Amino acid sequence: MKRKNIKTKAWIAIASAFIVSLIVLNGCVESKKIADKSGAQLWAENCQRCHNTPSPASFSHGQWVTIGMHMQTRAQLTAKERDKIVAFLQQ
Repeated sequence: MKRKNIKTKAWIAIASAFIVSLIVLNGCVESKKIADKSGAQLWAENCQRCHNTPSPASFSHGQWVTIGMHMQTRAQLTAKERDKIVAFLQQ
């Protein structure tokens, strides 16, 4: 009976490791998809979901940097996403 219990635990551990691996790999693929997006795409997808977005000409370069840092936290953006959005808005 003990041997059967050990085999069952081993299979559960292997299956769990496999599932965790799939989840991690899928997360990496999604991150790659996000990393390939332009600042304009990220701006449209992230900023407009919560409020009407102002024109890029509404604020100065420095103000967009400050707004980007604030909104990074609010919208849960990565630093790379924030930088792409801010660069787009500063053009």
